[in-house]
Amino acid sequence: MTGEEQVLERIERARRRKARVREDLVTLAHGAGGKATRTLVEAVFLESFANPLLAPLGDGAVADGLAFTTDSFVVTPLFFPGGDIGDLAVNGTVNDLAMCGANPSYLSAAFILEEGFPMDDLRRITASMAAAARAAGVPIATGDTKVVQKGKADGCYITTAGVGTVDPSIQLRASAARPGDAVIVSGPIGEHGVTVMLARGELDIEAEVTSDTAPLAGLTACLLDACGPGAVRCLRDPTRGGVATVLNEIAGASETAVVLEEDAIPVRAAVRGACELLGIDPMYVACEGRMIAVVEPGAAPAALAALRAHPLGAGAAVIGRVAEDPPGLVLLRTGFGGTRIVDVLVGDPLPRIC
Repeated sequence: MTGEEQVLERIERARRRKARVREDLVTLAHGAGGKATRTLVEAVFLESFANPLLAPLGDGAVADGLAFTTDSFVVTPLFFPGGDIGDLAVNGTVNDLAMCGANPSYLSAAFILEEGFPMDDLRRITASMAAAARAAGVPIATGDTKVVQKGKADGCYITTAGVGTVDPSIQLRASAARPGDAVIVSGPIGEHGVTVMLARGELDIEAEVTSDTAPLAGLTACLLDACGPGAVRCLRDPTRGGVATVLNEIAGASETAVVLEEDAIPVRAAVRGACELLGIDPMYVACEGRMIAVVEPGAAPAALAALRAHPLGAGAAVIGRVAEDPPGLVLLRTGFGGTRIVDVLVGDPLPRIC
């Protein structure tokens, strides 16, 4: 057995082990979207709540022609270039529905406010949410408000849930990816995570970056219409953990490999520069207005044309292909001609980005 085969065998053995939380306390890494998050979800939540609807661990659940999703937003700072916690909450939930192939219908919004939170900031947030909901064409139909003592929260937390309708002909699953399929990203990656991190003011770095937060339901509808029934295997929005984490989930669920071309992955110069200064790979940095689409080979040209014809998909690119081996892994062909494994992060490089 070669050295490479031994490494792949060790990785496969590790992935076959049952998930087990080893820590006695919850850490920030458990919320970062990487390996610790996956372990927490599988070993605690999935074990307790196990059922067929939850088992795929997708962006939402689909049943009886409806898609349902829920999400919480605890970003800091609350306001950042290109957006704030309000439009982030609306767009994030709309996008989770869109990744199910759904047409979003209604949202709910629940607020946890800290005593002493400025009323002007609350009005600014709710105005932003209202504008985002109008832009997405989805009403906020119900909600809830709680206030906790000063020091017991971080100003404002928002939880949103959404419901949408799904055409029965649309069947999107990470497990549906097949060798030969094209992997497409709808635009430059990493912008939201870098923007929020720099907005925290803890780093002496200046860069002209803004969050990419945007509602993707219209973009996904264009894609699905252009490709036809069954041609789009799955859709995912690369939020926590970034593109690398989403592609690892797809490779694992479908028992295929995803082979990426480094030079094909779109990253704006300002984002790349900030990531290089911080020692962070843009592949792991969150997006809030981008999606990954896996489409059958023959549909790739139509998919790319449909995405590029939409304002939110103008920077779309084919970044790789699905392969047969090695199953469950994401590989990156570098600009220098080498190949490396793109694994899921263990730590937490960008806390509180959504």
